[in-house]
Amino acid sequence: MPQTLLSSVAAADQSLVGRTVLQIVPDLRSGGAERATIDIAEALSQAGGRSLVVSRGGRMVSELQSKGGVWIPFPAATKNPIAMALNSVQLARIMRDERVDIVHARSRAPAWVAYYATRQAGAKFVTTYHSAYNSGSPVKLRYNAIMASGDAVIAISEFAAQRIRELHPEAAGRVAVIPRGVDLRAFSPDAVSPSRVHRLRAQWGVAAHERIVLLPARLSARKGHALMIEAAKRLAAEGMGDIRIVFVGEPHSDSFRRTIETQIVRAGVSDFIRSAGHCDDMPAAYLAAAAIVAPATEPEAFGRVAIEAQAMGAPVIVSDIGASTEIVRAPPQTPRHQATGWRVPPGDPVALARAVSEALAITASARDELALRARANAQSRFSVEQMQRGTLEVYKRLLGR
Repeated sequence: MPQTLLSSVAAADQSLVGRTVLQIVPDLRSGGAERATIDIAEALSQAGGRSLVVSRGGRMVSELQSKGGVWIPFPAATKNPIAMALNSVQLARIMRDERVDIVHARSRAPAWVAYYATRQAGAKFVTTYHSAYNSGSPVKLRYNAIMASGDAVIAISEFAAQRIRELHPEAAGRVAVIPRGVDLRAFSPDAVSPSRVHRLRAQWGVAAHERIVLLPARLSARKGHALMIEAAKRLAAEGMGDIRIVFVGEPHSDSFRRTIETQIVRAGVSDFIRSAGHCDDMPAAYLAAAAIVAPATEPEAFGRVAIEAQAMGAPVIVSDIGASTEIVRAPPQTPRHQATGWRVPPGDPVALARAVSEALAITASARDELALRARANAQSRFSVEQMQRGTLEVYKRLLGR
């Protein structure tokens, strides 16, 4: 692998050499927290530190190991209180054996386990506030509070930071805002060969003349798949018969997958929508699409899809809630000729269909200009190197106390 800016900086800074950071995450199958876990493992390895990851594993384990991380099988996904108590004892034992300096938790149940383990083993505790956690009751608020209980608390957006300050004001002085980052070497149009795009289109059963509207997200209620189905009905009624809507992502559950399949049939858009499951080549998926949609129905702490799509220069449409307002520049705050995508009111299938129609109707020159602005936005604000450097600085500050 060619030397990156991060590795050259790390070579001049020896403060993490020989230090051990343990990250804990439920599994390593897919998702934003899992991707960040691997990115930080790689950065720590380049800086001369040791990176351990405890989880129940998944398809991303091999990538973790190839980038210098060490996977330790661990039942981190459990939410059973008795099992969690036993896990904290087991994790403390691992920490003492491995001389762990910092534990970094990225999910609530594992964070509770890690919190008590760090108290037993004397390590520093870091959390990343990865989600806009639902706080509908005092019990839920208390459960969520663990994500604001770290010696350092990383917020992945200004929206997440503000949420922490409002719900957990005692943590305000420990918050560091470090936006999620994208590997701009991989997510670049120049890095994707035409054969990769053709392979995916064939795999999805999309004809050469058909335009793809891509919704890349785990199949779950808050990601807006049902909303996209309603928008598809309107697009079909408008005579846009040359589009194919592709859902890419694993189902949150089999029951929800069946629910979505039933909704597609009832809406009469079975010919328009493909549910493709997991995709192992997301850069090619974005390049294959004429438009990307991320129509979340609830506020999200970040929007990885929006960043990746912009990095690929693809037109992207997001819901105008949560951190999306920080990530995609769009009217009315930004003039259309300076925009990097579209933002639509959440839960509005009419507005979503209208935005898709508009994105598909722009001229070739307008699309090229949009792509340049979108890539510049991703490059200047959301590179993986920026995220890695910021996180390692948090580690250094804690170890220097």
